[in-house]
Amino acid sequence: LGTGTNRLDLRFTAAIAPAGTSIIRFAEPADSAAYLYTLLVPADANLLFPSFDQPDLKATFRMRLTAPDGWTVVANAPLEERAAAPGGYRWTFAETRPISTYLAAFAAGPWTTWEDAPDGERPITLYARRSQRDVVDAEVQIRTNREALRWLEEYFDIEYPFQKYDILLAPAFPFGGMEHPGAVFYNESRFLFREPPTLTQRLGRDATIYHEVAHQWFGDLVTMEWFDDLWLKEGFSTYIAARMQQDLAPASGAWKTFYLRNKPLAYAVDQTSGTTPVWQSLVNLNLAKSNYGPIVYNKAPAIIKQLEFLVGEAAFRSGLQLFLRRHAYANATWSDLLGALEESSGESLTAFGEQYILRAGMPVIEPLLRIEDGRIAELRLTQRPARNLPGDEGGWWPGRVRVRLGHAGSDDIVLPVSFSGDTTVVDGAAGLPAPDFIFANDGDHGYGIFLLDPRSAEHLSARVGAVDDDLLRAMIWGAFWDLVREPRLSPERFVELALKELPREQDEQIAAHLLSRATRALEYYLEPASRGSLQAPFEQMLLSQMTLPSLDYGIRKANLDAFIATARTPEALEVLRQLLAEERDFNGAPLLQPSRWGAVGTLLAHGHPTADSLYAAEVRRDSSAEAPRRAFAYGAATPSAAIKADYFRRYFDDGSLNEEWVTASLGAFNHPDHEILTLPYLRPALERLPWIQQNRRIFFLPQWISSFVGAHRTPEALQIGDAFLRENPDLPPDLSSKVLQARDELERTVAILGSGAVGE
Repeated sequence: LGTGTNRLDLRFTAAIAPAGTSIIRFAEPADSAAYLYTLLVPADANLLFPSFDQPDLKATFRMRLTAPDGWTVVANAPLEERAAAPGGYRWTFAETRPISTYLAAFAAGPWTTWEDAPDGERPITLYARRSQRDVVDAEVQIRTNREALRWLEEYFDIEYPFQKYDILLAPAFPFGGMEHPGAVFYNESRFLFREPPTLTQRLGRDATIYHEVAHQWFGDLVTMEWFDDLWLKEGFSTYIAARMQQDLAPASGAWKTFYLRNKPLAYAVDQTSGTTPVWQSLVNLNLAKSNYGPIVYNKAPAIIKQLEFLVGEAAFRSGLQLFLRRHAYANATWSDLLGALEESSGESLTAFGEQYILRAGMPVIEPLLRIEDGRIAELRLTQRPARNLPGDEGGWWPGRVRVRLGHAGSDDIVLPVSFSGDTTVVDGAAGLPAPDFIFANDGDHGYGIFLLDPRSAEHLSARVGAVDDDLLRAMIWGAFWDLVREPRLSPERFVELALKELPREQDEQIAAHLLSRATRALEYYLEPASRGSLQAPFEQMLLSQMTLPSLDYGIRKANLDAFIATARTPEALEVLRQLLAEERDFNGAPLLQPSRWGAVGTLLAHGHPTADSLYAAEVRRDSSAEAPRRAFAYGAATPSAAIKADYFRRYFDDGSLNEEWVTASLGAFNHPDHEILTLPYLRPALERLPWIQQNRRIFFLPQWISSFVGAHRTPEALQIGDAFLRENPDLPPDLSSKVLQARDELERTVAILGSGAVGE
């Protein structure tokens, strides 16, 4: 190379396959068409073209692609020319703005398109498979993307920073969405509703859109310098998405949604021995996939909510604007962000950075109440680490919360508290009437496990359904679940509370979340005798709720889904058969295809006499493009050693399987009643982790581990996992931490089962 500018002309090839390559090929089952799209995050651009593939080396790109006649090509930048060429047409795109290599993208195939170009506004084009044209609600999806763009331009006071904005529904996409500038890819199966969508599903799709649009500023315009700061883009995009929901859908309860969607996932990982800091040291980009998970996607936005509460809304917004302008089309680190927020607020954030960004783990916070003559003599909040981690130097977590003193016959009192050490006295509490309950994280601004004291737990167990504030009610249910997992409250008692309160719960999101936790307790935390006494009442409650016309559709659908998933008694399995035979209906109509497949899977899992014939009939009945994936996924529920063996073999040997098919089948393969069949696969599943890390996408690895480890509840399974870790001391730390994260739930399950009834 000579001094100055040099030009290199390189010829290269790249692999194309259904999974594990930089170009994903999808074979259309409806008309045999082929669709191609790239997916380079976090560090697979070097598999597509020769490059210095790291986020801190940004460049402009010009793409020229030749595609067959009848195909459409989309890329990051606007199309400049489409001209005839040997083999079809050559598509030439303009030069992009500076972007990181993992953000370069194109897609090609016989896409069908919708264009929307209101006067004076940016055009948006939506691309989807032509076989899906009749089920794409293009107007709604384009409008939601456009509303997000408008909101973000106003909030950041920075115009959309790239030349165009198009969206593409990618088939068999391995995660929710990808924020390529100018060409955002969304997961087709999550964005196309095959049944009437519930509020939870609609809000989930909106949240994905808001998240990916927010990335155009946080991640694309300003990119983390290295993937150790992955949280900068992921955490902020999730948090800003919640702020958007609050403004664009004010009736939906944005902060309740934020709590339900983020806190349980973050807490479940952050209290394990496998947790990591939000800032995760990364020595090699080959390991970048392992940094993705609940710590960056769920803990990071949770601590950002605390950060805004500390500095104030106005200073938070102006600090973000300063950060984005200062590092536009460049890179930044977490210290750059905190520096901008310190400038805008005048607050020192050093302790916040040390304890919440650089330190692994989380606090457990408990109230200690002393009452004299019916009044508070003293109220303190204590904090301790959820788990003592190797190398942790200790110290207390700073922060600011609001403590609610609840009174059944009068208004509640809310007091602000700033933590000042391992024990903090709540100023202003002394002398107040003794409360009926204390909740130490009113408004969900704090980050930590906030436990209920026995007095509060007793009061709320009789009145949780009467709490009017939806966010508070959701968090109280979360606090009860924390007591189950401590374990201080028996799982039987939790299920009994759920059975009592679910029939009057009117909030769809809370009902769905509570059903999920009650199902977990029923299936994993109860011995057979206890479960037997609660199984039939639980099924009967679900059946009653799912057929009650006065309930909102979303609540009835949540109960239907839970009934399909948990049906075990002969009577409940017979109801599933009747639904499939259309001897019963749901919502005034026959069961629709996604739910039909779920019912078939449950009947298969329990070896129902009609299961095999019903499965074969459903394969014949379902002519949709989704049918092959569903047939594969639910077939894994068959309680046969030979079929389990064939599935496990195909997970690694069948090159025609895309990742979406595999992940869709893992729950059925690891059905909770199939422990004897699946226990032999636990060690082999763990042995394949290094291969999975190299050959699968970013979210596959944690799904794989949690599916195989989390399916078990026996000491034998715990021993297998521990032996694997003990006998593989050289396992990369990022892999061992993922195993430890999943091990925690297994360890808790074994402990709960062995503890007997507690906390009655």
